[in-house]
Amino acid sequence: MSTYWSPVVHSLTPYVPGEQPRMANLVKLNTNENPYGPGPAVLAAIAAANNDDLRLYPDPTALQLRQTIADYHGVAADEVFVGNGSDEVLAHAFGALLRHERPLAFPDISYSFYPVYCGLYGIASRPVALAADFSIRIDDYLDPAIGAAIFPNPNAPTGMALSLAEIQRLVAARIPVLVDEAYVDFGAESAIALVKKYPNLLVSHSLSKGRGLAGLRVGYAIGQAPLIEALTRVKDSFNSYPLDRLALAGAVASFGDEAWFRQTRAKVVATRETLIRGLEGMGFEVLPSAANFVFARHTSGHAAEINANLREKGIIVRHFARPERISNFLRITVGTDEQTAALINALRAARL
Repeated sequence: MSTYWSPVVHSLTPYVPGEQPRMANLVKLNTNENPYGPGPAVLAAIAAANNDDLRLYPDPTALQLRQTIADYHGVAADEVFVGNGSDEVLAHAFGALLRHERPLAFPDISYSFYPVYCGLYGIASRPVALAADFSIRIDDYLDPAIGAAIFPNPNAPTGMALSLAEIQRLVAARIPVLVDEAYVDFGAESAIALVKKYPNLLVSHSLSKGRGLAGLRVGYAIGQAPLIEALTRVKDSFNSYPLDRLALAGAVASFGDEAWFRQTRAKVVATRETLIRGLEGMGFEVLPSAANFVFARHTSGHAAEINANLREKGIIVRHFARPERISNFLRITVGTDEQTAALINALRAARL
């Protein structure tokens, strides 16, 4: 703390990212990274871009990547925004689209960066309680006192997904809505299908999860051109070059290797079902997951102890001590079959 801090800094409660421990033989199941990583075509594209051109700035408009994403999703290039990870895309959206006289609504159990951004940008917020079964109730967001809404689909950390029909009910209310689809590749319906009809809808995506490129930091958003222009104005007032040449090359190549994407996604989904069966067989309640992680609690209610026991065995999962409502849950990333087997064996050995 310093007397030179601004009032904003004094009031901030920063986001705490998932732990990145340096441990030998670690089974890392705490940050929802894809266990399979990028395919050979992506690695080759990054290697080819590692040349003398690195002395030059990258394209500030990222036109090739935006056109590639546009072609993939069937939209126009001016309906695509790209940024340094989906977190930066979200941050710009908070500044450009989600600040209103009425509060911004988001689930009370959700991505914990949302309240951080509200604090950073001075946005009034309204956390909306999840239902008893941890689902998002769209009716709770149809309150005219709400000025805008944001939520992940599937939600994090629960992994539960909303149907496209439910999302449309909210978007039809014509308030600004941002659907954060970081995990959509693993089983949820994308709201991109609604973008052409609704000028108030923005949908964000990440290449970190489904495409195994967390280390490149590439995210994007799709919305009608005026929304994208707003994001671009904010971006160009902050950092005109958010994506470097290697990230641009790797991201473009990832959309050209659909076979690798589908193959690795299918592996994750299959292993997720194996993980769920294994956990349920040991007395865990597992929420329905459409993501690359599961949210589970044991009937013993000793999540903190289970988490510590796994850590002693070199297996890292995510435990949220707060809020109290989820303190007995563990969020477990879907890893490889071998990592999943190690987790299940460790839990069995603990004699829960």
